[in-house]
Amino acid sequence: MMFTRRQGLAAAGASLAMPRLAIAQGRERPFRFVVNVGLQNLDPIAGPSFVTRNFAYLVFDTLVSMDGQGRYRPQMLQGWEVSADRLTWTFRLRPGLTFHDGSPVTSEDAVASLRRWGARDSIGRRLLAATAELTTSGPDGFVLKLSRPYGGVIEALGKPSVHVPFIMPARIASATPPTQQVREIMGSGPFVFLRDEWVPGERTFFRRNERYVPRDEPADGLAGGKVAKVDRVEMITMPDIALRATSLQQGEVDYLEYAPIDNLPRMRSNRNIVISQASGQAEMMYAVSINHHQPPFDNVLVRRALQQCLDRTEILAGAGFAEVGRPDCTAMFMCGTTFSSDRGSEAIARPSIDRAKELLREAGYNNERVVLMHPVDSALLNPFGLMLIDRMRRAGFNLDIQASDWSSIAQRWVQRQPLDRGGWSVVPVVYTGFDMADPLSNLGVGFNCTGNQPWGYCEASMTPLIERFEAESDPARRRELAAELNRVAIDRATFPIAGQFRAPAAWRAELRGVIDFGFPIIWNIERAGRG
Repeated sequence: MMFTRRQGLAAAGASLAMPRLAIAQGRERPFRFVVNVGLQNLDPIAGPSFVTRNFAYLVFDTLVSMDGQGRYRPQMLQGWEVSADRLTWTFRLRPGLTFHDGSPVTSEDAVASLRRWGARDSIGRRLLAATAELTTSGPDGFVLKLSRPYGGVIEALGKPSVHVPFIMPARIASATPPTQQVREIMGSGPFVFLRDEWVPGERTFFRRNERYVPRDEPADGLAGGKVAKVDRVEMITMPDIALRATSLQQGEVDYLEYAPIDNLPRMRSNRNIVISQASGQAEMMYAVSINHHQPPFDNVLVRRALQQCLDRTEILAGAGFAEVGRPDCTAMFMCGTTFSSDRGSEAIARPSIDRAKELLREAGYNNERVVLMHPVDSALLNPFGLMLIDRMRRAGFNLDIQASDWSSIAQRWVQRQPLDRGGWSVVPVVYTGFDMADPLSNLGVGFNCTGNQPWGYCEASMTPLIERFEAESDPARRRELAAELNRVAIDRATFPIAGQFRAPAAWRAELRGVIDFGFPIIWNIERAGRG
């Protein structure tokens, strides 16, 4: 039996109550954008979810930002200097930076924030491991001294997606372990979070930060001038997918993070709706997060059996992405990106349920329970989860399906409890090219042996390749190392991929200045005829 996307969404709708949307028609109504899942975790370092990242880009700011062409440009930084041997980097903050409470942003804040991020993030951990000293040099300057070559210092500071090195006050960053949520949200970004109005999992409110001093350059991707042109912003969750599309078409909301695929033909014919065209790194990849810490997935043969369940053509079609999918893509770092490679892909080129059954027999799998956490409230993950459940059962896995909302799953996901105490085995996930395209941030490569993420893989053969990649600066040699990492990750089934696709955003045509980048960017947007 093959589940369809419509069947999956019907199941989700039956299990979740639909939140009410208050529709204010006044002239000053807030800018409303709809995100895929509800916001529960406010800390972008402790939380691994896109919705937390989306929230954080309104509230916090970064030292370096990626522009629309994938280049890294100064953001909070005035600039930087690097020594001839590329081991000493000197950074200077630009003037006028303040936190939302009016206190100035200093180099102490930058250093403390980078240390906290670096204890959590895959790229951050590797950068700090190559660092001899990270020290302040006055209130607006700091110095990074490397102990060995590291080829991507600026790329690390400008990492665009989970986990992003956002800057927060040193008093908060230094006092909070990176795996625990901060108690206070204090950023320096273009919008201020209104915590008293927050309805967890349903609505989040912001107001324009009047103290924010944007850069002089035009907004470009995540870079340039972050000019807040709306006074108030409301981030909304709508589990009912049809309601999302209707609300956008009727002008009750302004922007959808993900346009419902079933509604795209109608939206394209509606002159009041604009559909995103972002591609490349903005495309997405279905994958499966596997708990390597405990049986049965501590056995590579069992992981390979799961890998054989992932028929990309069937999964993308069942999830509704046949027309915008790339089922032929077998690249861990995604097709159409700098490090894309098909080395080792023959192992997953033609996935087979029969081969999965053979691998389970070879592994000695004895019907051990597999806890699959199914995110029913996610328009992207619910249909994929249904496809995954169907195919794993056909292969012979003994599944214990535990359906819940994504925010609840995300909190369990980071725990390492055994199955009888709330633990987990498998989670269907989706990531963008911003997360997957760089080997050092890729979920199936960059976290190798770090021990700081839920999946917990540690492959000895991968370690020297990663070390050589992070130290290398020659583009051709980096691509060769990335290809070999692609082979090892597929062979060891560290983070099985299940299909690349484009999941377009949609917004009202009367909006001006929308940055089509791959996830919601709320600054620079204004309604037609308003300043």
